[in-house]
Amino acid sequence: MTDTPPPGHTARWSSFAVLSAVQLMIIIDGGVVNIALPSVQGDLGFTQAGLAWVVNAYMIAFAGLLLLSGRLGDLVGRRHMFVAGLLTFVAASLICGLSPTSEILVAGRFLQGAGGAMAAAVAMGITMTLFTEPRAIAKALSWTGAIAAAGGTIGGVAGGVITQTAGWRWVFFVNVPIGLVVAVLAVRLLASDRGIGLRAGADGAGALLITAGLMLGVYTIVTVDEHGWRSAHTAVPGAVAVVLLAGFAVRQATAARPLLPPRVLRSRDVAGANLVQVLMVAAITGFGFLSVLYLRLVLGYDAMATSLASLPLPVTLAAVSLGVSARLNTRVGPRAVLAAGLVLIVAGLCLAARAPAAGAYVMAVLPMMTLVGAGVGLAMPAVMTLAMSTVTPADAGVTSGLTATSAQAGGALGLAVLAALATARTESLPAGGRTAAAALNEGYHLAFGTGALLAAAALVMSLILLVPGSRPRRPAAITSPDDEPSGVRSRS
Repeated sequence: MTDTPPPGHTARWSSFAVLSAVQLMIIIDGGVVNIALPSVQGDLGFTQAGLAWVVNAYMIAFAGLLLLSGRLGDLVGRRHMFVAGLLTFVAASLICGLSPTSEILVAGRFLQGAGGAMAAAVAMGITMTLFTEPRAIAKALSWTGAIAAAGGTIGGVAGGVITQTAGWRWVFFVNVPIGLVVAVLAVRLLASDRGIGLRAGADGAGALLITAGLMLGVYTIVTVDEHGWRSAHTAVPGAVAVVLLAGFAVRQATAARPLLPPRVLRSRDVAGANLVQVLMVAAITGFGFLSVLYLRLVLGYDAMATSLASLPLPVTLAAVSLGVSARLNTRVGPRAVLAAGLVLIVAGLCLAARAPAAGAYVMAVLPMMTLVGAGVGLAMPAVMTLAMSTVTPADAGVTSGLTATSAQAGGALGLAVLAALATARTESLPAGGRTAAAALNEGYHLAFGTGALLAAAALVMSLILLVPGSRPRRPAAITSPDDEPSGVRSRS
């Protein structure tokens, strides 16, 4: 005998498929654009420093607008914000594909980042209102992690194929028909929620402070490679960003209608999970970037061999996330699953910190890739579950935006810090007695070891801050498994 699906079962998962399609499109876009950068440079005449802004402009807009977009989704309606963001992303993709100059392409990428932030910020909030049972929530979040892993891999492969066969402009043009189809499906499948109204949280000063602070902070981080940590170009905007973010914190504590209601951060699970996520994502993002350099510059792999050698990480991540993560989150609670995942990440990074300069793939690379992939497959769905565990319908968007912002901040900070440490260590070594590959490897060892310390700190923080015995919970406004979820249009 099979279980009868609950009312709205198909509709809920159809709606989740729409959200996942947009997430996948945004993640793939990042991969294909990175692969296409050399062709873009040759066609539009970018300098090497200018070419970085094809990536930086997107990252600054995306990270800077996530929190604001999430709160606006709560106020004006999450479906409206999701569709508006998707259409903005599509329009910006068209502008990027048609760009006649480097300046227009960078402006288009900024607009693309803004659209991506608008859609991504509310996607998690909509997901948490689609499902009522802990097992369904855990399964959805496991799929989210698997999609993120698959998107990165697909993006790298698709970028090379599209650029080589159709030209770099088509890495942007392909978003247009896909995005329009998904937008139509979103209008049909996602419920039209009015939101709680601008009067419930239209904090203009807070919006200005947080958006400017985040954008300036991300700008400071992504330009560190160019100017260095000690330069005035880094110190001044970094200090201003800190002042703006501190001003935002003060504003939220005193405003009558705060953009980020203090009640959101009073939850130990929400606050703790976001802090843990910053450290964890910093460690794994730095590993993802530097492990590719280790394969290319130390072991001497070519581009194709590097791609194949890196596959065990996303494959293991997806397999663990879909195969065991949801069941474990339901049975033993996400806190325990998060701890287990972080232990595996620490172990993988410790292996990476001892990787030899002339090692065999099976002994030197495969174990660290597999351990980190399995660790992320366990930890990422668990930390997302905890971050959204006490969400209410009124705050689902801003909590979703906060979670996405902490992930972006952790990734940008981890990449900048670990890459800088690796470079500084390599450059500090005496020239005699070492090959270039060996010197690079010592730098990577320091970076991977620092990443292991970050993941270990995340583990300790998770054990101290997160509530023991935490399990996925239903959104507060849904009182029984048979209630029609607020994220799905009624079929009656």
